[in-house]
Amino acid sequence: MSDNTAVVEISQKANQFRSSIVLQAENKYIDVKSILGLFTTLVGKHAYELHVHGPDADEAKKAMSEVFEKHGLNVKVVSE
Repeated sequence: MSDNTAVVEISQKANQFRSSIVLQAENKYIDVKSILGLFTTLVGKHAYELHVHGPDADEAKKAMSEVFEKHGLNVKVVSE
């Protein structure tokens, strides 16, 4: 992905929550709160899975889904 704005916005949104927010891309797991991790992971039109655990997980799942969708990223929120 060449859109730095998306990476920054995704990371900033994730940092608003106390929950752990992890993006799974194939066999890699990236902390969405890490801008560097996102830069190295969000490439092309891959399908990703988002794992959210913590006290505000429901709110985080909704907000993260919206920001990923806004930037046209194919992310499935996994319900555990």
